[in-house]
Amino acid sequence: MEKFDKQFIAGKWQTGNDSDHVNEDKNPYTQETIVTIQGANTDDVDTAYQAAKKAQKVWMEKTPQERSAIIEKAADLMEEHQAEIIKWLIKEGGATKVKAGLEASLAQGITREAATFPMRSEGKILPTNKPGEESFVTHRPLGVIGIISPWNFPFHLTMRSLAPALAAGNGVVIKPASDSPVTGGLLPAKFFAEAGVPEGLVNVTVGSGSEIGDYFVEHPIPSFISFTGSTAVGKNIASHAVSGKKIKQVALELGGNSPFIVLEDADLEEAAQALVVSKFMHSGQICMAANRAIVVASVFDEFVEKVVARVKELAVGDPAKDETVIGPIINQKQTDQIQEIVKKAKAAGAEFLIEGGVEGRVVEPSILISEDPALEIFHQEIFGPVLPILKVKDTEAAIEAANDTEYGLSSALFTKDLNKGRLLANQIEAGMCHINGLTVDDQPNAPFGGEKNSGIGRFNGEWVLEEFTRVQWVTTQSGKGQYPF
Repeated sequence: MEKFDKQFIAGKWQTGNDSDHVNEDKNPYTQETIVTIQGANTDDVDTAYQAAKKAQKVWMEKTPQERSAIIEKAADLMEEHQAEIIKWLIKEGGATKVKAGLEASLAQGITREAATFPMRSEGKILPTNKPGEESFVTHRPLGVIGIISPWNFPFHLTMRSLAPALAAGNGVVIKPASDSPVTGGLLPAKFFAEAGVPEGLVNVTVGSGSEIGDYFVEHPIPSFISFTGSTAVGKNIASHAVSGKKIKQVALELGGNSPFIVLEDADLEEAAQALVVSKFMHSGQICMAANRAIVVASVFDEFVEKVVARVKELAVGDPAKDETVIGPIINQKQTDQIQEIVKKAKAAGAEFLIEGGVEGRVVEPSILISEDPALEIFHQEIFGPVLPILKVKDTEAAIEAANDTEYGLSSALFTKDLNKGRLLANQIEAGMCHINGLTVDDQPNAPFGGEKNSGIGRFNGEWVLEEFTRVQWVTTQSGKGQYPF
């Protein structure tokens, strides 16, 4: 298995030049150091961007069919090495086997979808009122895209930007999260290098945010920054993207506070199962996790009883064991934040039906209930295995509570009346709504993104192809022009 103890810049594995910072990549469950990587500095970032810019010109000389074949080859390599990917996701990110397998499959799916993009990039011929003129609209590559990826689904969420960016004809530099430099950058780069992309087209700079973070965004070469992470950091990235010498476009996939609504005519067994999966997959460390359940009063008690029963059955502990559902939290900072959220909810009067303990980085699941929609826990992103359930009077109150948040990423609504469900979905201020389904859903051909403080832009399918290309208008004049003076 590859060591992954170096940067990947300009097609070569090399030691970073930041002598003051070493990235210690630790297993969040055992606290064992997996790999140590000398940090990248601004010179390394500059070299990476220069390499990507140079290689992008070579990449665009290839035919669409050639580019598709290389991306498809990368997907084949990912499938061939799926067991290795899963092992890395477990030991680097604390993923359970179920979560790691799902993530590996999602990454393969978006990569195979991206392999179709070079043959799907189309233009238009526009009508014109000028005699002898033809008017064309084309999609061109942006040039170089900077990708800043997160630690929670590192392999998939890097690939969700990386594969489409390459498919659209761009070069790429990745800055993975410090908690997941291998699965969030070095491993994806390895697959594309082995698949045959031009040397220097894909680069990975592993470094501290204080050393290279702002420079990575403000650098004059990239035309676009793709970021997945917290809303606070996303706002900072957006400000830096427009404050440098060159204004950049951004796609920001940020925080969430996804509501899971249960109406009086819902299938409660199905809803309870879906809620438990939506909330506790990867210990709740998912931006589109069901951050809060909103349940109408007439079915509240029965529904909550079913949810509690299911949560008590969840296996907690070592993510490498087949039966484990709740594994470790990624780092101590996140663990402390979850404990503080629980402490505040208790002080505010929430009733805890299950209050999980903490052992090391493993936070056991908790369930709390309240009738007070103003409770702080209903308005903040928890990012952990803590489920708050709000009791509301009726459907109208449920929709009002669902929209009472600064976020708008995913949502779910359970009702047997699908027509009513679709009408209500239109009232929910979120980029995604799943009727009788999970809040945690990501499909390679469907638009993924949020509203409000959950970000801007859309990933997947034709939508990400629009994001990662620029529109150019070209006219040709075959006769004499008509001039106003």
